[in-house]
Amino acid sequence: MRFDRLWVNARLARFSEGVPGLDVVERGAVGAAGGRIAFAGPMDALPAGADAAERIDCAGRWVTPGLIDCHTHLVFAGDRAREFEMRLDGAGYEEIARAGGGIVSTVRATRAAGEEDLVAATLPRLDALLAEGVTTVEVKSGYGLDLETELRMLRAARALAARRPVAVATTFLGAHALPPEAAGDKDAYIDRVCRDMIPAVAAAGLADAVDAFCEGIAFSPEQTARVFQAARAAGLPVKLHADQLSNLGGARLAAEHGALSADHLECTDEDGAAAMARAGTVAVILPGAFYTLRETRRPPIEAFRRLGVRMAVATDCNPGTSPLTSLLLAMNMAATLFGLRVEECLAGATREAARALGLLAETGTLEPGKWCDLAIWDIGSPAELVYRIGFNPLHARVWRGQ
Repeated sequence: MRFDRLWVNARLARFSEGVPGLDVVERGAVGAAGGRIAFAGPMDALPAGADAAERIDCAGRWVTPGLIDCHTHLVFAGDRAREFEMRLDGAGYEEIARAGGGIVSTVRATRAAGEEDLVAATLPRLDALLAEGVTTVEVKSGYGLDLETELRMLRAARALAARRPVAVATTFLGAHALPPEAAGDKDAYIDRVCRDMIPAVAAAGLADAVDAFCEGIAFSPEQTARVFQAARAAGLPVKLHADQLSNLGGARLAAEHGALSADHLECTDEDGAAAMARAGTVAVILPGAFYTLRETRRPPIEAFRRLGVRMAVATDCNPGTSPLTSLLLAMNMAATLFGLRVEECLAGATREAARALGLLAETGTLEPGKWCDLAIWDIGSPAELVYRIGFNPLHARVWRGQ
């Protein structure tokens, strides 16, 4: 068997489905052919006569799947540093939003930016993620809130994959907030999202999923359900910003609509967690927003664990409530703030993040047939990836076998 590249003398954490723990191989090898994994296992199990155009000695380093950031708002213009100052002075999320800040302030800046401006502004944020071994990233729209700008954001997100070696999954988040011109009429705006925006986004092939923000300061469960119905009619899977600031039953709503994921979930109750478990909806844990907003109510991690809800971890990188471009730090926060175990954090940024994007058949584990997306680390044990703060031990990043 001939590989394009063969990494040997590696310690593998394969994260295979159905295997307890990290599925560790102490003296392992990974072989790539055509950009995909052709072998991932013990060196002594390599096929007889195995050869490669290039052979890389990992010298005992750890190899994991490339990291996956499954919830970001990377594409935007402007910043919200002033709101950070306001929060330090005691202003809350809702107070800032009602004063004209929050999401709507980013909408103004993003509407004024051209597509190339958005790409240029986003690349430094993306580069920070790639420098930590991220090989797949999800990017949401939602700072346009009109069809023209939403399409521009999604085109900018797609363009990132042409500028950098990374897989980009795009999500349409038109139901993120109410635009100023809507004059407070949420139902009329949701009509436009469902009637005009979702069909146009789907026809242009610019989104891989549809998201919404179900919250008192955003949209009701009934309005969210309409968005989900329109998404399904357009052939797009759904996900949801759910139960972040209050419990409106978002987790249950997401599960009832077969959502890939429900995200945030600080206020989710046992009933919502059980619904997610039955539906196979992934819980995406976002400690960056919890930290930035100085929240005190944590997601029901123990209930998710007990009921068998899969948990992913992501940065939620956005200008207002999680200006975080480090997935390694997000894992540390998930452990220290929410009590996730090392194994849960690492699986949450690989296998479960892939599941949350509907991409588990293609990435997220070290298994033959999947894309050869790898992160090679200078660490003594995988726990270091969660334990360290402000330290990047990445030795090499491999995308599609390169």
